[in-house]
Amino acid sequence: MEKNTILAIVLSIVVLIGFYFVQFTFFPPRQTAVAGQTAGQTATQTAAQPGSTPGGEITATALDTPAAADTADALAGFPIAEEIYTVETPLATIRLSNRGGELTSFKLKEHSAGETGLEMILTGSAPARALSIAFGGKEAAPVSAYFAVQRVSDTVIEFYRDFEYTGGGTDAAPQIFRLTKRYTFYPNEYMFQLDITIDGTASGIQPEFNGRAYTLSFGPQIGPEFETLDERSEYRHYVAYINGKQKTQKVNDNTDARITSHVSWAAIAGKYFAFFVLPDETAYELIFSQRPHESGLSSASRLFIEHPPLKATRTTDSFKFYLGPKTQKALARYDNADNAWGMRDIRMESIANASGFWGAFGWLETGLKWMLSLFYKLVPNYGIAIILVTLFVKLILFPLTKKSSEGTLRMQALAPKMKEIQDKYKDNPQKLNAELAAFYKREKYNPMSGCLPLLIQFPIFIAMYNLFNNHFDLRNALFIPGWIDDLSRPESILHFDWKMPFLGWSDIRLLPFIYVGSQLIYSKVTQTPDTAMNQQMKIMMYAMPIMFFFILYNVPSGLLVYWIASNILAMVQQLAINKYLKGKRAEMGIGAAAPPQKVTPPRRRRRR
Repeated sequence: MEKNTILAIVLSIVVLIGFYFVQFTFFPPRQTAVAGQTAGQTATQTAAQPGSTPGGEITATALDTPAAADTADALAGFPIAEEIYTVETPLATIRLSNRGGELTSFKLKEHSAGETGLEMILTGSAPARALSIAFGGKEAAPVSAYFAVQRVSDTVIEFYRDFEYTGGGTDAAPQIFRLTKRYTFYPNEYMFQLDITIDGTASGIQPEFNGRAYTLSFGPQIGPEFETLDERSEYRHYVAYINGKQKTQKVNDNTDARITSHVSWAAIAGKYFAFFVLPDETAYELIFSQRPHESGLSSASRLFIEHPPLKATRTTDSFKFYLGPKTQKALARYDNADNAWGMRDIRMESIANASGFWGAFGWLETGLKWMLSLFYKLVPNYGIAIILVTLFVKLILFPLTKKSSEGTLRMQALAPKMKEIQDKYKDNPQKLNAELAAFYKREKYNPMSGCLPLLIQFPIFIAMYNLFNNHFDLRNALFIPGWIDDLSRPESILHFDWKMPFLGWSDIRLLPFIYVGSQLIYSKVTQTPDTAMNQQMKIMMYAMPIMFFFILYNVPSGLLVYWIASNILAMVQQLAINKYLKGKRAEMGIGAAAPPQKVTPPRRRRRR
């Protein structure tokens, strides 16, 4: 081979190498990825770009092997493996993945679950994928590609990735847009901000997929861990704040609830913790979804936020999310501007109050909660504080209880005369009612005097029930070491790894038995001579406590401590009232009902 030919070949090789070196160094290829696919896989999602025919799509570059895809990602400056990034604040340890720019862990430092912090993102057997993005609607697959990462500061982290989009069908030339997810956390906040930017400025596009720009989703479940949602020990409520009103959404297993109105906030609320989303003014559609037995969880609770078609080539949406305790103290900060964003009158704390009809007694529950906190400061044991609150309420209500007993006693004194009127006019109901009314007026007696004090006490009973069943501070609160270690959960003296047939119990609990005993003794102390003689009342006296034994078997131990204390204090109170009423009975001429005399038939004389 001639020398000049060899030199030309060498120069050609040098030129080619130099060309490719310059190209890949200064003009790297823009590697793209697809929703629901990792690098090296090809996927297609039909969509319609505004102003074009349906059939827009987003694809990853078709490469022959995963190794080739990894090489292309590396050359394009994108990661080829999952990386986890940690953000520490005084309140939480947050972990985020470059896989889709998703939130994988949000662990609360001030609230424990066993010996560790409480995880607010339950995952079951599947990896955590909270705040994932899918191009399209709720059913679209979430983006699984690896994002590039920029640590703006210790508490601000940004994920970004370029995607190819074909808006006019498979024959149209692909165009590029960039997706950016920017998380902003604050030191003393359970609330954080997520800004999502879709930028198609370089190609002049507004990506759209089946009538949606994208869907942001949270799931599969909020913490803490639970065995089942039984509406007593744990539950999930779906709530939205729309036009200044809190509205609970009905969501059963395998059902969805779609909200098309603009919401101030929407929440998935558990018994003690909650997840909130506060969207910006964009016309999103929100979907609550509940699925049983998913991802190793007995129930999955998700929230989807569907974004409408874009109106500009570059759009940024801002969402604020709250993952933390469902307490008035934590949530009321967003009503008085005592927060990082200076927000006011958000009314998030309304979710911490009783809802429905019982919500009318929320003010009473708040007062009892304040009283419970006061006693806890005096005696730092919530079990003793519950007993002291019960004692205080009993002392306040003693005059009403006494008046109710006096009304019952007066009724017994008037019973014979009332019986005469009833027998005399039993065939004339109108005359009977008129005569009884006149009789009550002459005697200056109100038939409701025995019941009215009890009706007045009823709201207090409901408020105390809600307080001791749901109060956040009772969570992990110790009463008696080794027995009642958590007043928010049922206690147990014996646990076994199997469940009783029909009942489904796997623990022997002592408090329900103590409750039944105290209830039976209390019923015995409060019974009157009439009830002692009435067979139906005697059956009720024994049947009701037994029925409640099964109803209350698995309730929080704090609630049973209250109920047992209430029964014991009521017995002491009733004994004092009985002693007082003994003298009253003598004044009114009311004696104990004489037992029925046994009648012995005369003996027949024998005939001789």
